[in-house]
Amino acid sequence: MLNWIYLLIAGIMEIGWVVSLKMTEGFTKFIPLLFYAFFGFTSAFFLSKSIRTIPLGVAYSIWMGIGIIGTIIAENSIQNKTYNPATYFFILIIISGIIGLKLTTQTN
Repeated sequence: MLNWIYLLIAGIMEIGWVVSLKMTEGFTKFIPLLFYAFFGFTSAFFLSKSIRTIPLGVAYSIWMGIGIIGTIIAENSIQNKTYNPATYFFILIIISGIIGLKLTTQTN
């Protein structure tokens, strides 16, 4: 169970990593660059801990899914960006895929 928590932390850090990447404005802003490095390292660190027992393909898919969903939500909240309804439908498909992978994956 702990490795699933590591994977969740890695996914959340992935969101920070991607959002801070945008804020670096092409690596021209120093403070966001520090956040980018912190979130990127932390995300990779926890992902590497999670794959001790979770299969790599499953862990990577879930990590990416959390990052995608969280980044869209963050962009929606921070920049007040809106998407068309189809986008939200496909986000629900990603969420159902993450849940399905969790429920059907046996760990060592």
